[in-house]
Amino acid sequence: MPEQPPELVTVVIPAYNAAGTIDETLRSVRAQTHRALEILVVDDGSSDATAAIAQRHAAIDERITVLRTPNGGVAAARNHGWRHGRADLFAFVDADDLWAPDKTERQLAALHAMPEAQLVYSGYVIIDEASRITLEWEGVRWQGDVLDRLLVENFVGNGSAVIVTRRALEDAGGFEPALRAANAGGCEDILFYSRVAERHPFALAPGKLIGYRYIDNNMSSDLARMLRSWRLVQAEMASRHPDRQAFMDQGFERFARWLVRRAVLIGQPRHLPRLYAEIARTSHVQAVRIFAGEVPRAMRDRPRLSKDPGPRFSIGTPETLPATA
Repeated sequence: MPEQPPELVTVVIPAYNAAGTIDETLRSVRAQTHRALEILVVDDGSSDATAAIAQRHAAIDERITVLRTPNGGVAAARNHGWRHGRADLFAFVDADDLWAPDKTERQLAALHAMPEAQLVYSGYVIIDEASRITLEWEGVRWQGDVLDRLLVENFVGNGSAVIVTRRALEDAGGFEPALRAANAGGCEDILFYSRVAERHPFALAPGKLIGYRYIDNNMSSDLARMLRSWRLVQAEMASRHPDRQAFMDQGFERFARWLVRRAVLIGQPRHLPRLYAEIARTSHVQAVRIFAGEVPRAMRDRPRLSKDPGPRFSIGTPETLPATA
């Protein structure tokens, strides 16, 4: 019996003005131990050298195609990419995040071990501008029926952590560009994961296989907008799952507390007035309680974060590299 060809995975990389990071992101994708990849870079109307850097990689790696669209935001760029993909399995990686070399291989193994699952994810670490590890995320991992847990917290953590089937993408209607249109972008990932979880189980591939880059000027740094985005996600979920309102109330409180802590820990108190106003739309009492608890606690914790960053996140080495990347 002839050997079956390796399973094709389409990798979609939405990229907007990512010239400073996309070279390393592409290296990490090209270095995957699972070689059967279709790599689609969706240049989302960049005005810098993003497309040129991606084209240099494409010139020496036939798996890469560069697609160009007018700027429409991350959700629209992801949708443009997966709708052009040939595979039945899709992975997404933002143009500033990184993958460990065996990320795809290990996630495929986890999917095969749990055939009913339509999405698989893995743990992650947070990296800085120089790709050094600044935080090893130790959140609780869940698999199977996870909708209730997603309404409480985005335990998947970022948009670069999953492989998902075409069936699940179609069932969920892809990613939601309306959040950006409402000036509430930021929670496109959790909305998509929640839509998938309404219909399908999740699988978990062990290991911290994603380097999630956090810098203060990326999209998820507008903390009040992130909370507005979370509110819209919950409104959609509440329209279909009113019986789960208690989970959503817990999730709003948890997310608001995390954003207030984050503003203090990253030394950006400018976010706090707008965060207070956004929380107070639900309840001034709740806003006072959250601020009274989280601001002093985060100020106590800040000195512990001043230690030197850890080692660089390891991405492996592609077989060939662009001569001028």
